Amino acid sequence: KAAAKRALEDGKTHYTHSLGILELRKAIAEHYKSRYGVDVSSEKIIVTAGTSPALLLVLAALLEPGDEVILPNPHYACYPNFIKFFGGNPIFVPVFEENGFLYETPAVKRSITKSTKAILINSPANPTGAVLSSYGLKALVNLGIYVISDEIYHGLVYGEREHTILEFTDRVFILNGFSKLYAMTGFRVGYIIAPAKFVRPIQKMQQNFFICPNSISQYAAIAALKETQEEVRHIREIYNERRLFMLKHLKALGFSIKVEPKGAFYIFVNAKEISQNSYNLALDILERAKVAVTPGIDFGSNGEGYLRFSYANSLENIAEGMKRLKHYLQCKNVK
Repeated sequence: KAAAKRALEDGKTHYTHSLGILELRKAIAEHYKSRYGVDVSSEKIIVTAGTSPALLLVLAALLEPGDEVILPNPHYACYPNFIKFFGGNPIFVPVFEENGFLYETPAVKRSITKSTKAILINSPANPTGAVLSSYGLKALVNLGIYVISDEIYHGLVYGEREHTILEFTDRVFILNGFSKLYAMTGFRVGYIIAPAKFVRPIQKMQQNFFICPNSISQYAAIAALKETQEEVRHIREIYNERRLFMLKHLKALGFSIKVEPKGAFYIFVNAKEISQNSYNLALDILERAKVAVTPGIDFGSNGEGYLRFSYANSLENIAEGMKRLKHYLQCKNVK
């Protein structure tokens, strides 16, 4: 906030370079070097007005009508819409609770056709909280297809640290931003790390569609990368405390959680013993218990029967939510 205020007061309110402010691009490159040990040229980084526009730009550069993009099922709800917007076809590979909601490489390989342009990964994942291992990432790289890696939840991992797929290949499009880890949702700053030959085409589209990202938000993002390491560590500890608290209480309520989420701030819960219709169940919980959960069907057909719980809230509110949910289930069992 202070950095944004300084930028505003200093009159830094003009257009920036269409790739983004060089200082920010260098800070992003330094972040990937210090955290993952990978060398990234600032010339391969395109700063965008959030991570969703970043994905739109990547797909616009990659896809022709009829091209295919492989993605997991369940998945972030917007992914298929982005692909279809450019005339592409989303090809869903089911991921299962028993396997931690992780891609199984043979299933991905079977889905590859002559029309496949990319494999989309999201690790840590929304809605499941699943985190791909270095082995899993290498296996996907070995398939020889471009990978689009949505890393927006990087930094929010509990236990062994996450890996960027850039550790294993540069034939990849990295999507990342500041909304989740730095709690900067309203600033709308994201970025792409792209293969060199795609940078100029993406830059041209950004220049025509958006001109550049918000200047003040970019200066705030520089401060986030350079000045908030201790705050980020503290935020991660708080999220982990909430994660463990919610897991304990959901299990006590009888929900099946075979594999605990390792990242992001979601718990994807099997609720099939209560209802096979996740939409109706989520709506009933909202209306009767005044607790908001997301139906699994929102994230694809393989999410049906699940509910997504978010612990991006205070412990007090989470505790109250668990209390209300307990009462709801007790009343439902009586009936």
